[in-house]
Amino acid sequence: MERWLGNQLIAVFSFTSLFNSILIVGFHHHHPDCTPLRRPKENRIEGTFKIALFADLHFGEDAWTDWGPQQDVNSVKVMSTVLDHETPDFVVYLGDVVTANNIPIANASLYWDQAISPTRERGIPWSSVFGNHDDASFEWPMEWFSSPGIPPVHCPATNKSHSGEESCSFRGTQRIELMKNEIKHNSLSFSKTGPKDLWPSVSNYVLQVASSSDPTAKVVMMYFLDSGGGSYPEVISSAQAKWLQHKSEEINPDSRVPEIVFWHIPSKAYKKVAPRFWIHKPCVGSINLEHVAAQEAEYGSICRTQPWTRLVLPL
Repeated sequence: MERWLGNQLIAVFSFTSLFNSILIVGFHHHHPDCTPLRRPKENRIEGTFKIALFADLHFGEDAWTDWGPQQDVNSVKVMSTVLDHETPDFVVYLGDVVTANNIPIANASLYWDQAISPTRERGIPWSSVFGNHDDASFEWPMEWFSSPGIPPVHCPATNKSHSGEESCSFRGTQRIELMKNEIKHNSLSFSKTGPKDLWPSVSNYVLQVASSSDPTAKVVMMYFLDSGGGSYPEVISSAQAKWLQHKSEEINPDSRVPEIVFWHIPSKAYKKVAPRFWIHKPCVGSINLEHVAAQEAEYGSICRTQPWTRLVLPL
């Protein structure tokens, strides 16, 4: 997908808790990786948990042109404005954070780091999932090739990457590298590499939101799924669907706690129902101007058989 400023998805929504308290984000308090993260109480609305959602930022797109880097600057300004105005408790990066197929340097984490910088600089915790462009193979621009067929090398000026590499490289940066770099270098990141038996699907994990006055009282479960694309097909596999169902049954057996699922590429079901909706202005973005680009295939249902409350948020 070409990146225009209007194509970015920016959304902010809040949960109203049954508890009159500020919320914290963290895994189950017995989890070895659990680090309850408390947000300052200044200017917070008691009993709410606000999430800002950024998708299709496409940092690094047309990196060798003047247009591409300027769009990255514009995106930073837009995100900064949203974060300062909305003061969310948490941010979700919903895929296509970078356009890897346009990035000719060794480590796309440089652009990924730029994309999350507005959130990190404000001390707001976040998590991320992958889209279909985040680890896509580099695509050689036709305009690079001269008539003899010898391409001039155009590499953006950049600092050394986290791994110490620099200069041009066209190998791309795989999902696991991007995620490990984010986690390693950002203490506010709640992203996870997910179960290894689901790889190459990486960003599959769950976060539990609990009351700050009672960490055992969960108020919402946030699931994150890797919908593929880029280095492998655009699909949520049966294994992922089973993992989601088993995890939900494990941590929310009676379905009393609301559950939200975040992933990037819409399901085929969403493609059927989306045209029936019409979001009237004011609306930021081009949600009404584009067709739904659904997953290539679906091998598992993400719906449980028993009644429950779930809000599904694909891109």
